[in-house]
Amino acid sequence: MVTGGANSRSRAAFAAFPRPGGPGVVAEEERCTVERRADLTYAEFVQQYAFVRPVILQGLTDNSRFRALCSRERLLASFGDRVVRLSTANTYSYQKVDLPFQEYVEQLLHPQDPTSLGNDTLYFFGDNNFTEWASLFRHYSPPPFGLLGTAPAYSFGIAGAGSGVPFHWHGPGYSEVIYGRKRWFLSPPEKMPEFHPNKTTLAWLRDTYPALPPSARPLECTIRAGEVLYFPDRWWHATLNLDTSVFISTFLG
Repeated sequence: MVTGGANSRSRAAFAAFPRPGGPGVVAEEERCTVERRADLTYAEFVQQYAFVRPVILQGLTDNSRFRALCSRERLLASFGDRVVRLSTANTYSYQKVDLPFQEYVEQLLHPQDPTSLGNDTLYFFGDNNFTEWASLFRHYSPPPFGLLGTAPAYSFGIAGAGSGVPFHWHGPGYSEVIYGRKRWFLSPPEKMPEFHPNKTTLAWLRDTYPALPPSARPLECTIRAGEVLYFPDRWWHATLNLDTSVFISTFLG
């Protein structure tokens, strides 16, 4: 086990796979144009962020117990024989494939191939069987800020380094990193980014991102273990896992 603090330990639990190489993949991972807040009140959340812009929340919940249950060894012991549904890693995620969770972890949870298209990349995120995974989800403490007229729904995921979903949009929600690091790119509804729906985020970062003028670049930040990103309704967003990562989203629908 790697030592050196919580972030090092959070990467180590799923660190059996190397990070992707190549120029531009993680060169700007420290760039952050999304505000971080450790002392946010509900009134401030509603007035300043809920309908206006994303924000990164720190220290509002303690998910150390949930994190311990999400180690590679514990997940395989508890859910290895369960059938999970994978989605293609493109904007529409229309193709679905079912297979045992252990097979996904041992055979498909590897770094993203930079030459692959989104519809050639399978991604475990979103299509969870809530009855079968209830023993895990009941240990998760979601962000405390809700929105009037919405109900939370969890979406749990595990994905390899360099994987991600290209730009898409849906309703508001939160995303928390449990292990690893996840880089986000976000753009308001009226400012549709330049992207191809079947090219991976990794390909977009390599081919499109470097040529964007500053005014055309989306908001971006790397979310680390224990941090929670909130994104408003209909905001465009793309994700890139910088490590093999475990993450959970709380959609407000």
